[in-house]
Amino acid sequence: MKKQPYILFLSKSQSSASTRYRSLNYFPFLKQEGLNPVHMNPKGSLFHKIAVLREVMKADVVVVLRKTFSFPFRRLVQFLSIKLVFDFDDAIFAKSSGGSSKLRMDRFKSMLAKVDHVWAGNRYLAENAEQCTDSVEILPTAVDLTRYKTTEAKPDNSIDIVWIGSSSTRKYLEDLIPILEKLAEKAPHVRLKIIADFDLDTTLLTTVPVQWSNENETCELGASHIGIAVMSDDPWSRGKCGLKVLQYMAASLPVVVSDAGVHREIVDHGKSGYLVKDESEWLSALTRLINNEPLRRSMGEHGRGIVAARYSYATTAGQMIGRLKSFLQKAC
Repeated sequence: MKKQPYILFLSKSQSSASTRYRSLNYFPFLKQEGLNPVHMNPKGSLFHKIAVLREVMKADVVVVLRKTFSFPFRRLVQFLSIKLVFDFDDAIFAKSSGGSSKLRMDRFKSMLAKVDHVWAGNRYLAENAEQCTDSVEILPTAVDLTRYKTTEAKPDNSIDIVWIGSSSTRKYLEDLIPILEKLAEKAPHVRLKIIADFDLDTTLLTTVPVQWSNENETCELGASHIGIAVMSDDPWSRGKCGLKVLQYMAASLPVVVSDAGVHREIVDHGKSGYLVKDESEWLSALTRLINNEPLRRSMGEHGRGIVAARYSYATTAGQMIGRLKSFLQKAC
C-alpha cells in the first residue's frame, strides 16, 4: 500500500483558536485527499523538542503556525524540513500595543528567510511577508459554514447586538459602551449580548452575558440580530483576520464594524453591513438596522454569501490542498 504523504503542523495547543481554525479544522479535508495530517505543540522540554525534530525529519511537508522559534530550534526546523511552510494570522512582528519590535521583526525575517512558502491570513500580512520571501499567498481565515444555521429563533421583544471574543480583547468592547448606552437611551429594547468569559458593568444598557463554548457559539450568534466588531488602526490590529466578523456573517447577521484593517476586505459596505469611523456613524448605522428588519435580513443574506464564496473551508481547503500537492509532486 502506498504511504500517505505526512503533513506535520507545528503550533500552539489544540485549544488555541489559531490551531483550530488554521490547522485542525482542515484535517478532515486533507484526509479525504489521502494526506496524513498530524499536529504537534513544539513547546516543552528538551526531550519533547527532540521528539518534534524527529517528526520534522519524517514529514513530507512541515507547516509552522505563527511560531518563529528561538535559535537554534528555528534553524534545526528549517534545516531538517523537506518542505517548510509558514502560516500566520497575526502581526507577530509587532507588539500587541501596536508599536514596533526589533526583536520580533528580526525573528520573523529569520524564519521566513528559510521557508519554501508562506500562507498569510490577510493582505497586510502578505505585504509584510513579501519583504522577506517571494513565495507568498493569502490564505484567509475560514469558518465551517455548515455549523451556522439560518433558522435560529430570535427574540421578538428585543434587538440583540452581539459581540463575541475573550477577555484579551475586552478593551475594544469597553470603548464602545458609551455609544451603546446612548443608543439604549433612545431604544431601550436594545440589548448587548456578550459571548465571552466576562460581563461588563453598565446601568444604562442591558447586557446578556453568555459563557462561550464551541458548542453554543453558533446558535447564540444565530439568535442575535446585529454583529459588531471594534478595531483600532495600528500595525498590530491590521494583522487581525476578522474571525468574529466572519462568524457574524456566516450566521446571516448584518455587521457594523470599525473601518479599519481586514474589515475593509471582508465587509461589503452598504450591502453586508457598515464600515464606521466615529460615534455618529456607529449610532447612525446601528439605528438604521434596529429599525429595519428587512434590511437586516437582506444584509445578513449578502454577508453569508460572501463567506460561502471566499471564507468557507469548502473554498480555502482546496487552496491549501492544491499547494501541498504541488510540493509533493515536485518531490517525486
